[in-house]
Amino acid sequence: MNTSRPVYLFSDSQLLFRKLDGVSFLNSIIEDLQKDSLKAAYIGASNNDLPEFYDHFVAAMENIGIRNCRMIRSSFSKNDQNFLEKADIILLSGGDVEQGWDVFVKTGIREAIVSKHEEGAILIGISAGAIQLGLCGYREGEIQEERVFDAFQFVPYIIAVHEEKSNWKNLRKTVLFKGEYSKGIGISTGGGIIYHEDKTIEPIRFPLYEFSIKDNQTIENLLIPPEMDYS
Repeated sequence: MNTSRPVYLFSDSQLLFRKLDGVSFLNSIIEDLQKDSLKAAYIGASNNDLPEFYDHFVAAMENIGIRNCRMIRSSFSKNDQNFLEKADIILLSGGDVEQGWDVFVKTGIREAIVSKHEEGAILIGISAGAIQLGLCGYREGEIQEERVFDAFQFVPYIIAVHEEKSNWKNLRKTVLFKGEYSKGIGISTGGGIIYHEDKTIEPIRFPLYEFSIKDNQTIENLLIPPEMDYS
């Protein structure tokens, strides 16, 4: 039975440490769970398992009372597999979207994450991880249609992050590549998305840029968050 929870997509790591009235944003993610028994897994394949980014994750989890954390390394050892199978929170790191995805596919991490999503684990994607949780992935830089590949598709949008300075050029191109029924969402620096179980999108902190196709061109729509006071 599918008991999936909302999926969280962050443009970068800022929301891991954001507070509203002194309360961490992350508390809203686990408010109905028993903190002292939670296990949190960090998957660093997209950034070569760099320890400094895992340290940021550990600090963010400690801020909300979670101390049982583990980095799931790209080698995906048996011990890592066992921890991931029991994890309540899974964070997909930033880095290189395609590099991380290749590791997921080759090691079995992809199938493990799909199973955990169906079981109701909390999934958080940061930067590259946010893109991987969407419809498709692509390398940073100039987009070519043949280099666009299917991703987890837990969130039925093509996701782009912190590309506002280019006016979402790559996202617009990818939406056109994927065809008239596809939609894209751009998450600005410092912002995020909650994709709820009822298939609704909730912007976090900053507006989202939604792109669709009309008359073979992309059209843009702003999605405004209900609360913009995270400091």
